[in-house]
Amino acid sequence: MYDIMEEEEFEAVELPDITVELPDIACCFCPQAEFNGKSDSLFFNDGVRRIDFVLVYEDEDMKEIDKNRTFQKRKQRREYFEASLMKMGMELEAARSVSDEKLLFVKVHMPWDVLCTYAEVLHIKLPIQPNDLSTTSSPFNFLSCITRHFYPSEDLIAKETEYFTAPFEKDRLEYFYVKDRDLFFTPSMRSRMAYYILSRAPYEVRGNIKKFGVTKLLDGGVYKAAYPLHDCRFNVRSKEDECPNERYLLYNEWAHPKSFYKMQPLDLIRKYYGEKIGIYFAWLGFYTAMLALAAIVGLGCFIYGYTTQETSTWSKEVCDPLIGGNIVMCPQCDKECTYWRLNSTCESSKKLCIFDNYGTLVFAVFMAIWVTVFLEFWKRYQAELEYEWDTVEFLEQEEQPRPEYEAKCNHERINPVTRVKEKVPYTACGRCIRVSLGIGTVLFWIVLILASVVAIIVYRLAVFFSFSTRLQSDLKELEPFKEYVTAQMATSVTASIISFVVIMVLNILYERVAIWITDFELPRTKTDYENSLTLKMFLFQFVNYYSSCFYIAFAKGKVVGYPGQPVYLLGKYRNEECDPGGCLIELTTQLTVIMGGKAIWNNIQEVLLPWMKNLIFRYCTRVGSEKVIPRWEQDYQLQPIGKLGLFYEYLEMVIQFGFVTLFVASFPLAPVLALVNNLFEIRVDAWKIITQFRRMVPEKAQDIGAWQPILQGVAILAVASNAMIIAFTSDMIPRLVYYWSFSVYPYGEHSSHTMQGYINNTLSVFDIQDFSNKISLSYFRYRDFRYPPGHHRQYEYSIYYWHVIAAKMAFIIVVEHIVYLTKFVLSYVIPDVPYTVREQIKREKYLSQVILHETNLKLVTKLRPLLISKLHY
Repeated sequence: MYDIMEEEEFEAVELPDITVELPDIACCFCPQAEFNGKSDSLFFNDGVRRIDFVLVYEDEDMKEIDKNRTFQKRKQRREYFEASLMKMGMELEAARSVSDEKLLFVKVHMPWDVLCTYAEVLHIKLPIQPNDLSTTSSPFNFLSCITRHFYPSEDLIAKETEYFTAPFEKDRLEYFYVKDRDLFFTPSMRSRMAYYILSRAPYEVRGNIKKFGVTKLLDGGVYKAAYPLHDCRFNVRSKEDECPNERYLLYNEWAHPKSFYKMQPLDLIRKYYGEKIGIYFAWLGFYTAMLALAAIVGLGCFIYGYTTQETSTWSKEVCDPLIGGNIVMCPQCDKECTYWRLNSTCESSKKLCIFDNYGTLVFAVFMAIWVTVFLEFWKRYQAELEYEWDTVEFLEQEEQPRPEYEAKCNHERINPVTRVKEKVPYTACGRCIRVSLGIGTVLFWIVLILASVVAIIVYRLAVFFSFSTRLQSDLKELEPFKEYVTAQMATSVTASIISFVVIMVLNILYERVAIWITDFELPRTKTDYENSLTLKMFLFQFVNYYSSCFYIAFAKGKVVGYPGQPVYLLGKYRNEECDPGGCLIELTTQLTVIMGGKAIWNNIQEVLLPWMKNLIFRYCTRVGSEKVIPRWEQDYQLQPIGKLGLFYEYLEMVIQFGFVTLFVASFPLAPVLALVNNLFEIRVDAWKIITQFRRMVPEKAQDIGAWQPILQGVAILAVASNAMIIAFTSDMIPRLVYYWSFSVYPYGEHSSHTMQGYINNTLSVFDIQDFSNKISLSYFRYRDFRYPPGHHRQYEYSIYYWHVIAAKMAFIIVVEHIVYLTKFVLSYVIPDVPYTVREQIKREKYLSQVILHETNLKLVTKLRPLLISKLHY
């Protein structure tokens, strides 16, 4: 038998005195009212009172079970909770399910007085007068006959009238622009206020101990679901006169595949789902639009590399049977591996030329500038949305403490601002302990990730030996692959796949731990909660997704020793060398596997699983065709939104942003893949939330929260990362040194600016007599810059090595300083808030002061003589 969860007891939380006098409690609760037969009705059965929220529970009286203490306790709590809602002014009506008689739906309505009261409590900004500032016309209006086809139809989604707004005050209602009381508060505002009350209504009181909040009741099984209603079906227009059909319009003009080329109707998205959903899709759309430019340049860079791979001097030397065919290379592993000729890596050398060319250098610098422009222009666009969506002063006025925080407030402290006593859930010492535990847990999981990376490295070293022996064997079935597949490539691909699987498993485990830690820390507001969870999750995901890429880029093949004296890991495994074509091609493979695998996995999780769950649920609860299923029951059959809402959507995109910026020097096609993925992501996310999920509780949001500084941090790190990839992972700097150094240090036999002889110059010589495995050859070659045998400093690093190192360090310093200076100049030149938006904000503040404050002052001034005369009398 399932026992209901016992919550911790806490002192009563003082709620504002916002009860409304009711004529008769019976008129506020209609038990099991008869359904009026309208499938899309959004009202009580009287057709007047709008449904603002729906609660669903299972009627214990209809279940064939013993009426034990657990179910009695659930019933008592539910009855007390609903009585509390009615006491706070809510009106309720119950209706039994059409498909399952055990289910009961409690419809919640907020009367006008309650709406006005809570609009003031939540500081909701409402219209005071139409916007009288003229908007500047676009210089591209003459193109409207073309561009209008890429926007939602204005005949269906009309442009909304702009208003100046001010925080609502119930006592000054006459100064607000109220044309129709039924439409003054939008459905999203009503749902938000209803959820605020539901989150704070008590369900049990023992002395001075009060337990409250619908969240606890959902967790304890008292209610099965709680959600606001969609206004209609997504694919059928409602026949109700009062229905705005916004869900239907969003589906047809936004989520439907036929509208993939159209701009997003952001104002309607915000109106229907709230600012938090709106700001996410605004950011995703802006990011995708900016990716288009990066994708074009990256594709051009890739095409340039692809067309020049056959004409590349160093590639031709590797493939030339008279050059690469005569160069015998050192065995790549001990004992079983044999010598091999350089021209066997001809194909991988050509592939490397696609990504490792001068175009990549230009593209890396371009991306460093692009990311700065993207972030700066996003700030401007975000400022415009903040004004248009009335969230400019949101954080100062509207953020309310979380119910979970209020429930644990049993310690007193002096507020440092107001200097009055207030209740807090923990002391300074308790907060320190909670935060320390959270930091320790995150560090432990990061160490666990690093341990998994080491395990993958050991796998690489162990498996490379197996692949080497098999590919060098005389097995006929492997003959077709030997020309295209090297031991390093096979090891890299399999290790990338295993690394991806480990990443996804660790993600699933850590998500639960991160949520538990954040719940334990008990942040005060929803924003604080999300920011804390965001930081924890991103630190973990950063190490989880990027650690293998950083290993390949900056560690693999850097400390391998030289023939005869190799470096061993754990005293057993010979350190891994790069692919004969270089580590850059392995880094490209790793990025391709992770980005592609992540996109496929996310689509399975986000689209396929909810669709299958809904399909199965509808099949199990199907009813006869003669029965009409009401709106609230249709929504109950959809999937619930997770507690974290858009958190995983943001996380997915920010991780992608890291792949696009941190390693773009090795993979110019990353912006192209990201662009294609995002074009699908926007429509898939839209289709998902409109067709597969219940309507979310609308939430206010001023910006994208903690993701903004994370993006800025990634952008700063990307400059150093790409500079180091070009310097230490690619062969760009050694080539440039060889090309420009003929007149100073003749490293090769060239006497002019040429790349001829470069391959021979980058390979050191090792005497077979110094090697334990004797063969008929006199010497072989290996990738390094060391003095040849017979030199008085044989097998030590040559002067060329130190010149290349100096050039690499100089390149990193110069490029970083130039790019950082450019980023600073762009950040300074591009203002965060457009001039027109600043003017409109000033105008709105002025009107708010004049209409709501100075009017009252004038009234007091007029009444003052009358008051004085009465006092004298």
